[in-house]
Amino acid sequence: MPALTPAVELASQARTPFPGASAEYEAARQALLAEEIEFRRHMTRLGEQRRALPPGPVIKKDYRFKDEQGFDVGLAELFGDKDTLVTYFWMYGPQRQRPCPMCTNWLGSVNGNAADIKQRVALKILGRSPVERQYAFAQERGWRDLNFVQTVGDDYANDLGILLPDGSEFPALIVFKRDGDEVRLFWASEMTKAMADPGQDPRDAPDIASLWSILDLTPEGRPADWYPKLQY
Repeated sequence: MPALTPAVELASQARTPFPGASAEYEAARQALLAEEIEFRRHMTRLGEQRRALPPGPVIKKDYRFKDEQGFDVGLAELFGDKDTLVTYFWMYGPQRQRPCPMCTNWLGSVNGNAADIKQRVALKILGRSPVERQYAFAQERGWRDLNFVQTVGDDYANDLGILLPDGSEFPALIVFKRDGDEVRLFWASEMTKAMADPGQDPRDAPDIASLWSILDLTPEGRPADWYPKLQY
């Protein structure tokens, strides 16, 4: 790999798009741009390191699901004709009258990209509520490109440790890889609440939620006491 040009040198080429910027603003923005370049490079290294993971454990338990047609299927069948399966377990269990607003926010943004994502990998949204109930909410939101799957029983959620005694849940983003006739874990989000820095919610790196990524670009940043709602 050729040597990379220092980020500071690349950042020096920046030009503020509107006239009238102070020298203080120009210097601070250039320093920030150098950090943004380094961050981009770090994200690239993270992606390479993730792709280089050794084979994960074989999923030996026969987890059962009900797919969008209502058929009983196993994990391997969720792949369809793809070799990679991206799953998101959302917080919409039968005990909830309405889904988690943050899960809903994220799925709304994913729906906009789902048709493209599914050209490359299988994408399934898993939930404990009946699949018909999940699709009814999807129709209410205007989601057309997400495929919802019901977990049959609670073995899947219990084994992941995301189902609490009171019936509440945590979300789970997990990627599986087909390996011949077997299914292996490729990657799972493991940023737990205990790993969050002081004053922050637990989140992945890079952040998968476009809501927060956009707000990170604003002067106010991420609000400490605000979360999305299902209706405004």
